[in-house]
Amino acid sequence: MLPSSILSFLSVVAVSSASPLRRRCNDTVINPPKPPNTPSPPAGATPTLPVNGGEGELDGPGNTSLKHIVVGHGIQNYTCAAAGQSATATGALAVLWDIQPLYPGSGPSSISEADWTGLPPKVLRTTELPLNLLGSSGTEYAADPQAPFPPDADLELDGVEAKMKFLGHHYFDGVGTPTFDLRGDASRPVFRGKKDASVSAPATADGGLTGSGAVDWLRLTDKGTSAGVSVVYRVHTAGGKPAPCAEAGQAESVPYTAMYWFY
Repeated sequence: MLPSSILSFLSVVAVSSASPLRRRCNDTVINPPKPPNTPSPPAGATPTLPVNGGEGELDGPGNTSLKHIVVGHGIQNYTCAAAGQSATATGALAVLWDIQPLYPGSGPSSISEADWTGLPPKVLRTTELPLNLLGSSGTEYAADPQAPFPPDADLELDGVEAKMKFLGHHYFDGVGTPTFDLRGDASRPVFRGKKDASVSAPATADGGLTGSGAVDWLRLTDKGTSAGVSVVYRVHTAGGKPAPCAEAGQAESVPYTAMYWFY
C-alpha cells in the first residue's frame, strides 16, 4: 500500500516531460502472445469497451461518456499471511499513457486491431519498468515507497509511429483507495474508486514476466470524492498475479500492464 507521504511527493514532481521512455534494451527478443485475428473497425470508428469473452462480462458504463483510454505499466503489490495461502493484494503503482489516438480505425495514428489488443503485453515485455526501484530490496521489482515515480515522460514503442503522451499515475492512497491522478489532462481529473466487479482475464492473456498469470479485469466505481471521472475499467491485462506464498510475511511486487478506460 502506498503511504500517505506519496501525496506530498506527487504534488511537487516535475510536470515538464523528460526524454521519452524507450524500449527495453537487452539481447533477448520475447514475442508476446498474438491475440486472435479480429477485423479492424471501419474508419472513424468510435471506441467500444472490450468484451472478455469468458464466463461473464463486466457491466457497461451506463449513461456516461468516454474520457480517456490509457495503458498503465507498473507493479501489483502483495503480502503473505502464511505459507501455502494466496497472497493478499496491498496496492499498485503504475504510470499511465494516452493510447486513445491509436484506437483502430479512429484516425491517422490508428493501429490494427491485433496491435491494439497486443499493446499491454508489448509494453510489458519491450519497455523498462517506469518506476524508481529499490535495488537493495529482497523483492526484485519493489519500488521506492517515498518516491516511486520518475519524471514525467512520453512513451515510445517499436512499431508505433506516434508517441504515447504521459497522462498520469495510478497508486493507492494512505487508506488503501485505488487512485488515478490524470494530471496530464488540463482539467486534472482524479478518480478515487472501489471495486464494483471483476472477471478473470482470458486464458490467452499474457502471464507476465514472472509467469504467474494476468490479473483480473475490473470495473471500478466512484467512492464519492472523484472529479471528472465516475467509472474506470481495467481490461486487456498482462502479468501482475502473485506466486504462491512460500512463507509468512513474504512481500512480492509483480510487473503488469493493462488498459484502463475512463468514463
